[in-house]
Amino acid sequence: MPETDLSPAPTSTPTPLQPGMGAIPHEHGTTFRVWAPSADAVALVGPFNDWNHESHPLTHEADGYWAADFADLGPGTEYKFWLDTPTGQLQRNDPYARQVTHSAGNSVVLDPNFDWEDDNFQMPAWNELIVYELHVGTFNAPDPEKPGTFYDVIDKLDYLRDMGINAIEVMPATEFPGGRSWGYNPAHPFALETDYGGPQAFKELVKQAHRHGIAIILDVVYNHFGPGDLDLWQFDGWSENNGGGIYFYNDWRAVTPWGHNRPDYGRDAVRYYIRDNALMWLEDYRVDGLRADSISHIRNVDGSEDPTRDLPDGWSLMRWINEEIRQRMPWKITIAEDLLGNDYITRMPEDGGQGFSTQWDSAFVYPIRHAITAYSDEERDMHAVAAAITKVYNGDAFQRVIYTESHDEVANGKSRVTEEIMPGNAHTWFPKKRATLGAALVFTAPGIPMVFQGQAMLADGFFSDDQPLNWEHAEVHSGLVQLYRDMAALRRNFHGNTRGLMGQYVDVFHLNNENKVIAFARRDQGGPGDTTIVIANFANQCHENYTIGLPRSGNWHVRFNSDWQGYDEEFGNFESVGTQAEEGVYDDQPYHGTFGLAPYAVLIISQDPQ
Repeated sequence: MPETDLSPAPTSTPTPLQPGMGAIPHEHGTTFRVWAPSADAVALVGPFNDWNHESHPLTHEADGYWAADFADLGPGTEYKFWLDTPTGQLQRNDPYARQVTHSAGNSVVLDPNFDWEDDNFQMPAWNELIVYELHVGTFNAPDPEKPGTFYDVIDKLDYLRDMGINAIEVMPATEFPGGRSWGYNPAHPFALETDYGGPQAFKELVKQAHRHGIAIILDVVYNHFGPGDLDLWQFDGWSENNGGGIYFYNDWRAVTPWGHNRPDYGRDAVRYYIRDNALMWLEDYRVDGLRADSISHIRNVDGSEDPTRDLPDGWSLMRWINEEIRQRMPWKITIAEDLLGNDYITRMPEDGGQGFSTQWDSAFVYPIRHAITAYSDEERDMHAVAAAITKVYNGDAFQRVIYTESHDEVANGKSRVTEEIMPGNAHTWFPKKRATLGAALVFTAPGIPMVFQGQAMLADGFFSDDQPLNWEHAEVHSGLVQLYRDMAALRRNFHGNTRGLMGQYVDVFHLNNENKVIAFARRDQGGPGDTTIVIANFANQCHENYTIGLPRSGNWHVRFNSDWQGYDEEFGNFESVGTQAEEGVYDDQPYHGTFGLAPYAVLIISQDPQ
C-alpha cells in the first residue's frame, strides 16, 4: 500500500478541551464535567440527592461541555448524569467514570490517593523483555465459581519472577457486563472491573509487580466499545441512522465484527477521550505499556489492506497517541495487534509510520504453529521456519512480539499447541516434545518472546473465561516449568554466555529440509559468550553425530538440551555434550562440529566468554 494511503494527515487539529473530564475530586469537593452537545440541561443525580435533578445542576460552558463544582460530594459518592434532551430525559453513567458499582450500576467518585511507597520501577530494555499474557479471571482463581482478582495475580508473582518473566500483559480489565469475559467488550473504558477488585486492587498489582521486577502491560480496546451495558450509546439522545450517537460513527464506518460500535475517530472529543484513556493508564496507574487490540480495525473498516476502506482518522489518532507517549514517557512500550505484516505500524511517525514500539507477528506464529502441529514430518517446511525466524520490521528485531500461544491462538475453534498436536492426549510424548520445540524457538528467535498463561505447565484444552488454570499441573509438570526457566535465563543472559540472544543479528546458516533440521546464529557484538547457536530438529529421528558449521574455533558448550530427562521423565535424555570446533568450511562457516541431536529437540550452544 502506498505511503500516502498508510499515513494520512489528520483531518483537523483537535481543539483543546476543558481541563479535567468526569469526576475530579479535590480538597474542597469534586468537579464534574461531561460532554453532551445535544442536551438542553444537565444535572448530577444520585443517592445523595434522592435522584433529584433540580438540586445539582451543571452549567453549560462551550462546545457542548457542562460542568459544576460541588463541595458536599467527595470520593465514594455514587452518581449519574441527568440529561434533558430533545428525545427525552436520560440518566447516563459518566463516560470518564474511574469506578462503577457494577457494569449496569452507578458511577463512583474515585479516591485518587494511593500509597505507592517506594515504587521506583525501571522498565527493562525491550531486548530483555519476556512477556507473560494472562487473564485475571482465570489465571489464579481459588474459587472456580468466582473469577480471580488482581490480588490473586499478586499471589503468583513469585512464580512468574522465578520463571524469568519480567513483563505481564494483562488481558482487558476494564468494566464489562457480568463477572466473566475475555474483556474485549468494554462497557466503561475508564473503570477497572469490579469483580477483579477495582482500581485500588489494580494499583496494588502494579506496585507489587514492580517490586518483583515485573512490568505491567495493559490490553486496551479502542476498535469498538460495548456492545453491552454501554451508556456511551446514544449518550445525549442524538443519533443518525439509528447509530450510536456522539461517540460513534453513525454511517458505514460504524460496522465492526462486534456490532455497529466503532468510535468516531474524527470527532475531537472522541479523539481526546481515547487519548486521555491511554495516558491515564500510563500516568495515574503507572502501567509500563499498552497493547492495543486489533489496530487493523482502527485504521480500516474491515481490518484489511483495502485502501478504499481505510479510516484516515483512525490512523492519525493512534499515531497521535504514540507521539504523546513517546514525548512524555519514551521508556514505556506500545504493542499493536495488527497481524497484517505491515512495517508502517512500527515505523516512526516522522517516517510515515504509526509509531508503535512493536507488534504481534503473524509471520512467526502461523508458520511455526503449522510446523510443530503438522501430523507428519514431511509436512514440516524448514524454508517456512527459516522465514519465520528471520522476519524483521524496519530493520529492528524487537519490533515484533513472537509466540506460539496467545488468547486468540488457543480459543475461537483452536486449542493449546499440545491439544492441536494430539487431541485428548495432550500430556503424551509427541505433544510435549513438539510444543517445547516451538517454545524454544520463541525464546531464541529475534523478537520479544511471549508465553500464554499455563503454557509452561502444559495446560491442555482451550482457553475459556470460565475455566481457571489448574495449578496442580505446575507440580505434575514441574520439570517443564524448569525448562521454561532455563530458556528464560539463557534468553536474558543470566549466565553471561548467551548475550547473542538479546542481539539484532540472526543468520540461518544450516537448512536441511530432508532431515528437517535447521540451525541459526544469534549475536549482539559477537565473539565468545555472545554468539549463540541454536539447532532445532523438527523430525522424529535422532542423530548421534550431526555436523553443522561454526563461526569460531575453540570449545562450544551445550547450554540447553530440550531432551533432558530432568524436564520430563518421558524424554530420551539423549546425550549432547560440547564439541571442539574443527577447521574446515561447512555451511559457509570456517569451522564445524558435531552434536548429538534428539528427536524434536533444540540445542542452544555457545562459548565461554574470554
